[in-house]
Amino acid sequence: MQDFLTRSSPLKFALMSTPQTWLTQEAADRLRGELENLEGVGRRDVTAKIETARAEGDLKENGGYHAARDEQGKMEARIRQLKQILENAHIGTPPASEDGVVGAGMVVTTLIAGDEMSFLLGSREITSDQYDVYSEKSPLGSAVMGAKIGDTVSYTAPNGKAISVEIKSAKFI
Repeated sequence: MQDFLTRSSPLKFALMSTPQTWLTQEAADRLRGELENLEGVGRRDVTAKIETARAEGDLKENGGYHAARDEQGKMEARIRQLKQILENAHIGTPPASEDGVVGAGMVVTTLIAGDEMSFLLGSREITSDQYDVYSEKSPLGSAVMGAKIGDTVSYTAPNGKAISVEIKSAKFI
């Protein structure tokens, strides 16, 4: 056993880099508020629901108890997600990309299958009433990221079909 613990492993693990997320001050404040609410009022409410359901008796067939535990699990997962986003987020405007190059935080206008489409390229945590938001990690987002105005790129749709996208414009809002 000692030999196993001291010899070097032939396996090498690559460290995963944490993705850079750019958030507006408004989005960061909204996420902090959501986190604060979930850690305070949310946890107290779910704990009360669990205790109320537990007092009803038999936990094996207690639907209210199981529903409250599921709600607690989802809430804790969202808390972990929010903490990770906020710890690694850059607040403000992403650095300007090279002239005419698509980057995070830009409104991108494209021509897809003959139809013009404009969207905001950025974190899904950013909300916009004016534009749909596409993550830079989405198939469309990763295809246009780094492309220049006038370029034609393509991405693979979930059905396996290659979709061609022409970049018409890209600008910060």
